[in-house]
Amino acid sequence: MAQVPAIAAASAQTGSAAKPNIIVIISDQFRGDCIGALGLNPMGLTPNLDQMAAEGVLFRSAFCNQPVCAPARASMFTGQYPSKHGVWHNTAGLRADAVTLASTLRQAGHSTNYIGKWHLMPAEGLTREQARGWVPPQHRGGFSDLWEAANELEFTSHAYEGALYDNDGKPINFAGQYRTDFMTDRAKRFLRSAKGPFFLTLSYLEVHHQNDSDTFDPPKEFAHRYPNPFIPPDLRPLPGSWPSQLSDYFACVAKMDETVGEIRKTLRETGLDKNTIVVFLSDHGCHFKTRNAEYKRSPHDSSIHIPLVICGPGFNRSMQISELVSQVDLMPTLLQAAGVEIPASVQGRSFLPLLDRKTEGWRNEVYFEMSEFVTGRGLRTPQYTYAAAAPKSPGWKPVPSADRYVEYAHYDLYADPFQHVNLAGRVTHRPVAEQLRARLLARIREASGATPQIDASWFPYP
Repeated sequence: MAQVPAIAAASAQTGSAAKPNIIVIISDQFRGDCIGALGLNPMGLTPNLDQMAAEGVLFRSAFCNQPVCAPARASMFTGQYPSKHGVWHNTAGLRADAVTLASTLRQAGHSTNYIGKWHLMPAEGLTREQARGWVPPQHRGGFSDLWEAANELEFTSHAYEGALYDNDGKPINFAGQYRTDFMTDRAKRFLRSAKGPFFLTLSYLEVHHQNDSDTFDPPKEFAHRYPNPFIPPDLRPLPGSWPSQLSDYFACVAKMDETVGEIRKTLRETGLDKNTIVVFLSDHGCHFKTRNAEYKRSPHDSSIHIPLVICGPGFNRSMQISELVSQVDLMPTLLQAAGVEIPASVQGRSFLPLLDRKTEGWRNEVYFEMSEFVTGRGLRTPQYTYAAAAPKSPGWKPVPSADRYVEYAHYDLYADPFQHVNLAGRVTHRPVAEQLRARLLARIREASGATPQIDASWFPYP
């Protein structure tokens, strides 16, 4: 693969041609607007991420390709849309033969290591308990070296007790220590003896709610830190769980930021920072039950807008990128940054050219899919959110796709940045809706090969 300027910059920064190490830090259910450097939240929750953004690259408009855990993670690791990689709901599981970021890097000489929540093991034929804990090697998506994980960490742990499982399925128990600190200690242990090049994914459960209690559980020392928090404008006029949950959620955000600071401090102490790319992102956001009956699975920015901050060789640019990018673009970007050929199976595009402001030909929109709460497809552009969903009838059950969809969300973000006025079906906006419908149909065909029908909204407002 021909060397691009960003790769040349990486070599200059490290003083060698060594392949960079890569660390991907995933924080579950972390709203994109919590990053202080974006200027959307005045609470100062993320000083470490803000510093990382000041040194590296902050992506202002990063989005997930499906706002639910497993499909989003599969898109990160395969560079494919859910309708292609097949993980369309939380228990579908990644195919054992999937070409992934980990398997591709390992073929290129990286060790591949994983700590934390996986959520990509197929659940078919397993009991609920079996599907939550240890993951057999063939279902680890190419992570073939260090493995300290639980498939569904939210069910194998609470904030101060639980377990991960090692390569052989033996539990690594913790009790009395906060879950995030326990995982971070495991990561530090790895980093202090790591030999490059390595790829390490740290997949934290925080800031996700604890499923069995439906609470956000910050560490004890962070509890009650934010008794009267800033309320994001998208939440303010809408009923939901945010009045009782937002303070603890923000405390979990602050803890995750501290965690990023600890990982980067360890990299400096070991000298690994000179040749390690660090990525921070989330699988999806959190709308606090304002848009449907739970926390995500909707086309709104509160569900699909995610944080994305990258620093390290080739990325230490002190810049912000406004173009729209998504999770399918992560795999090709990191492979190109490591000088590794991008597999033909990848549907996303490397966004490294954007760092050199080579924006020609960049399609400035994001295609996303929805499942479980609805079966839907959507498009996010700089100005519009447009989404369609399959009609529900008595006995409706989630399915991966549909032959017919109906418009159900249309927001003009220039006039309504917090998505409070749904324009779907309004006669005044029909010409724009028709254009967006055609674009969405083209993206569906490109992503999956399907040619569904999208009907205009059945509520033709005057």
